[in-house]
Amino acid sequence: MIDITEFKENLGLKEIPVELEKLIYFQNHISSGENYSQGFGVLIDDKSGLKSWSEDEHFLARLLPFAQANGSGSFYAIWNDGTDKALNQMPIVIFGDEGGVHIVAENILQLLHFLTYDTEITVDFDSAYFYRDEEDYEESEDLSEYLKWMAGDYGLAQIEEPDELIKAAQDKYKERFEQWFGQYFEYQ
Repeated sequence: MIDITEFKENLGLKEIPVELEKLIYFQNHISSGENYSQGFGVLIDDKSGLKSWSEDEHFLARLLPFAQANGSGSFYAIWNDGTDKALNQMPIVIFGDEGGVHIVAENILQLLHFLTYDTEITVDFDSAYFYRDEEDYEESEDLSEYLKWMAGDYGLAQIEEPDELIKAAQDKYKERFEQWFGQYFEYQ
């Protein structure tokens, strides 16, 4: 169970995007935990994963980790890209457990949409993408509830091609993110 007050305090925020607050409510009260999209779950993160990349305070201040991305240790963070956009309109970055770092969504709602695909994201040095072997696929226990919630709250149906959202986000933010990230870490 994620305590919303503790979640906000951990990120150093008084308010979080409404989409994220609603997702936490969904995870806490509608889903039986993290059982609505394979490998995903909102969590309270102390930035220890980010600190393995850089302990620079400016680096850490601009990234807000908020969820596990897969079962092997990758995680999602909101990147404050330095614009005056609202937090819910800032891009989402994935930090891969094997080292890849990639823009994956233009904003939190796009991330929520590609979670409807119900498959763990794969992250390597060159890319982040979804692959699902239809013969081995087992639907998450609470996927149907998540799909109802997404349709009711956001008018979004289950996505067929989540990699198209990743490509659109990268087209928009990849170059700028890599320039910013490169200040703190040698980006491959």
